[in-house]
Amino acid sequence: MPSVMGLLEERERAARQRVDALQADLREAEAEWERFVIAREAVAEVLAEPRGVEGPPDEVVGERPARVVCAVPGSVVPVWREDLSVAVLSPDYQQLMNALAGGSGVDAVAMDCRELAVAVGLEPVPAKVEGVRSKVKRLAARGWLMEKRPGVFSAVAGRGGGS
Repeated sequence: MPSVMGLLEERERAARQRVDALQADLREAEAEWERFVIAREAVAEVLAEPRGVEGPPDEVVGERPARVVCAVPGSVVPVWREDLSVAVLSPDYQQLMNALAGGSGVDAVAMDCRELAVAVGLEPVPAKVEGVRSKVKRLAARGWLMEKRPGVFSAVAGRGGGS
């Protein structure tokens, strides 16, 4: 009959082997995740490059000017300034701006992210609402929208809708 100490040592060895295997899996998953992050950043950088087409004025990115040309899904949201229109935003962002501007830019409304998701035709499920939240937070951080109170956004006068 095996001793209690022998049984414990055997189980300890088995647990250690399992931990080692899980750590190896974790390292592989982290490496894969890192590759996706790098790929996403590279694609965002490429999409932000000038395309050689006449368009809106230059946007300064870092130390070099980059031309804000045309909006494509996934394009970078530029910092708002007087000479930019909603047309420089990608279609998803334009939809959000139009919904908050009341469609005309005259009757701006304040909405929370759930209401805004419904207003642009999305189901009010958590995944869709969080997607809307990240977009309106980005628009607010770049001066296109105003966060009236936590989670409630509105278009800033003269900056929304009517594209």
